[in-house]
Amino acid sequence: MEKSPLAWFRSLVNNEDVVAIKQMQHLILGRLQDSNAVLTHFNEYSEQCFAEVSNDFAGKTRLLKSMKADLDHIFLKLRGMKSRLAATYPDAFPTGAMAETMDQRPDLESPLD
Repeated sequence: MEKSPLAWFRSLVNNEDVVAIKQMQHLILGRLQDSNAVLTHFNEYSEQCFAEVSNDFAGKTRLLKSMKADLDHIFLKLRGMKSRLAATYPDAFPTGAMAETMDQRPDLESPLD
């Protein structure tokens, strides 16, 4: 009597190896499910933390932009005052000193070299 193709295929595979592979797959599945649960919890926690700080961060960003605009306005006024003083009292500033004192702030808009 000739073996069927299924019986012939089953004779090629060791049953103990199949059981060991199944056990290993179940172990890996359990570990992946645990990792997935941990990552899901971490993502939920991160989302909650981000929600708590995002409004505060946006408020601080608006405040900093407002402060920068105020400071730019103040320095613009100061440069105008200095140039009017230099025009009214040319002897008040030594030669070349006016250019050095006009604006010693770094240019925050240009990239650093």
